[in-house]
Amino acid sequence: MVLPDVRAVGGQSWFVRILCRPGTADTIARSIAARPDVSRVGLASGGAEVLCAIQTTTDNGGTALLERLPRVAHILGFDASTVMHTYTGAGTQWLAFDDPLTPAQVTALFEGASPRGAATERTTPARLVPEDGALLTQLAADGRSSVTALAKATGWPTSRVAGRLTELLTTGSVATEIDLTPEQFGFNTTAFIWLTVPPGALEATAQALSRHAETGFAAAMTGNANLMLAVTCRDTDALYDYVTMKVGALSAVGHVEVVPVLRRVKQGGTLVENGRLEPTGSRRSQG
Repeated sequence: MVLPDVRAVGGQSWFVRILCRPGTADTIARSIAARPDVSRVGLASGGAEVLCAIQTTTDNGGTALLERLPRVAHILGFDASTVMHTYTGAGTQWLAFDDPLTPAQVTALFEGASPRGAATERTTPARLVPEDGALLTQLAADGRSSVTALAKATGWPTSRVAGRLTELLTTGSVATEIDLTPEQFGFNTTAFIWLTVPPGALEATAQALSRHAETGFAAAMTGNANLMLAVTCRDTDALYDYVTMKVGALSAVGHVEVVPVLRRVKQGGTLVENGRLEPTGSRRSQG
């Protein structure tokens, strides 16, 4: 699927940890997951904590959800941190995937683009406009839509569709994502890791961590911990090895907090029901 970068609509991404009264977290998580401005939801801390990613924009009421949380029954407290910058780990693929392409094929595929594994330049996303709505809706429903299908959905000439899509992709205004259930590949342990790193070492440390095959998401954050990772491992033994051997090998890393995810409720805008992905009608990126 193809998702818009929240910065392209003048918004911000937040990551929120919500402490719930015992026995209420699942209901709260499902209620939050139903919102289109929430892209990821999981249960942690034995089912007493809800972790979620929220996108705030002027279009979705700004910080409406953040302002409402203190008034929700059974929420004992919450901590919200802003995503300052995300790290893509360009060229890194997940542990479960083997690359079937030869080096020559990779070169041909990325000809004219950033080389695989190279650090990507920071770009300012092109501002999304209301006219992009039909285009983004079609791409969210089917990221493999042809230019012809997109032209039909938008009513634009194919040349305009192709030009606008190229602009949105090259400026980082939209990005491609793949939703899957890691358990189907034998990866049963997902965790969020919060780290403290001296500001001067944050960029290099975050780049190194983002290139680990276990890392699905890495971001510089506001708050007490200034770096957050989302990692997927085969089991808790593999998670232990990752934390001690890979994270621990980086000298700049200070305090580390590891929070295993008990159950995923929503990811990348897709609901997770009984181990299966259930698409929703509206999705947004965490970037």
